[in-house]
Amino acid sequence: MSAGLRTPRGPRLRTWVHIVFSHDPVAEQLLKSPDVLSPLQQVHSKGISRWWRPWASAVRQVLIEGEAAAIHGLAPGSLVIDFSTIAPATSEALANELAQRGVAYLDAPVTGGTEGAKAGTLSVLVGGAAEDLERARPLLAAVGSRISRFGAVGAGQRVKAVNQVLVAGSYAAVAEAMALGQRLGLPMQQVCAALGDGAAGSWALKHRAANMLSNNYPLGFKLALHRKDLAIALAAAAETGLQLPVSEKVAAIEEALMAAGHGEEDVSALARWFAG
Repeated sequence: MSAGLRTPRGPRLRTWVHIVFSHDPVAEQLLKSPDVLSPLQQVHSKGISRWWRPWASAVRQVLIEGEAAAIHGLAPGSLVIDFSTIAPATSEALANELAQRGVAYLDAPVTGGTEGAKAGTLSVLVGGAAEDLERARPLLAAVGSRISRFGAVGAGQRVKAVNQVLVAGSYAAVAEAMALGQRLGLPMQQVCAALGDGAAGSWALKHRAANMLSNNYPLGFKLALHRKDLAIALAAAAETGLQLPVSEKVAAIEEALMAAGHGEEDVSALARWFAG
């Protein structure tokens, strides 16, 4: 605790704050139990706080806005590690507001699914100052086996946007291929085994084809959340004048599946659309 630093809200703590976006099973693996205290109470009572929130507005509410926001309990020199997947501009704005209080910020979205969360082998995509990453590295090493810094705050979110475009294309391609093979009457388990080590091999084929073939879609990563993330990627592309026709099509398919009640299923539920 920083001696002599007190406010009407109570003592300020020199602490780390972890704000984890609701990857659902991923978040649950990272942080085993949800907290019932307010963000400010968590900072005061525990020193290390943990939350996950589904939208950028909720991240702002927890961190910046309102009497119970965590910012009121953070002392100069604190470090915020934000595992959320939000727009790069939102991360930059949060970092700027925290910097006015002398609080550092890293955007650190993750990728690797529940498999990576359980095994501690997630890939952590970091934006922020190099010295802040070194402060955070021991904690991040417990979360992921690969920790990569890509530049200033917001860079991690930009890389995550690229990741979600790749997820969109690879999952849709596997779903489409599974549908074709089934229509052709092929032994699809054998087909997947034969193709998996060739040029068509992918994480999605290895880990999600069986779900698609059995029409069973345990999480994973929610389709509705991927649709949210894909919107961030599409907006980023639009800012550069780039069209992403494959991602745009996948986004439309996900919208249709969400309307049909499948938004809470894994992204591999894209196969429902291709199967008809």
